This record gives sequence, structure tokens and C-alpha cells, in this order.
Amino acid sequence: PIIRQVEGENPITIFSLTTNEMWWTGDSEVGQVTVLLLCTLGDISQKMTWHRISVFRLGLKDVTYHYVRKGSRIFVEGKIDYGEYTDKNNVK
Repeated sequence: PIIRQVEGENPITIFSLTTNEMWWTGDSEVGQVTVLLLCTLGDISQKMTWHRISVFRLGLKDVTYHYVRKGSRIFVEGKIDYGEYTDKNNVK
């Protein structure tokens, strides 16, 4: 995590988080657990999504900065808001 200070604003803690989604695609009626163990019936698909998390709450941002590390399992609750960024060369 990093702490960002914007002039005239309170500092915020920022870190990246990935979420992994896995699902089974196939024609068989075999349960998901069996398929994950055997991996023989159908295919297992996976989607990984990167999220940039900003922590604003006073006590929580300090705890996040000191204790969250790569590989940490954490619980995040809040609103997901994906904005678009366009640089000076009109690249999104």
C-alpha cells in the first residue's frame, strides 16, 4: 500500500487487489467440486480482475497501510466505481 496526500485533502491509503472468478463450462451434470478435483469433464474457465482500492476512513487507512501485504486475504466492502481516464494523447 501507499499513502497519497493531495494538497488541502486528507491522506488516503491506496492498494491493488485482484479477484478471481472460476466456473465450469461443460455438458455434464457432475457437481462443481467433483469437476474441480478431476478436471476431466468440461473446462474450467477463470477471470481475474484488478481493483484499485482507496481507503479514506481515518483509523482504517493507517491499519491498511501497516498490515495489508501481497497475498493477504482481506474483506472489502463498498461501492465499485470504475471511471475512465484519458491521458493528454487521448489514450484511454
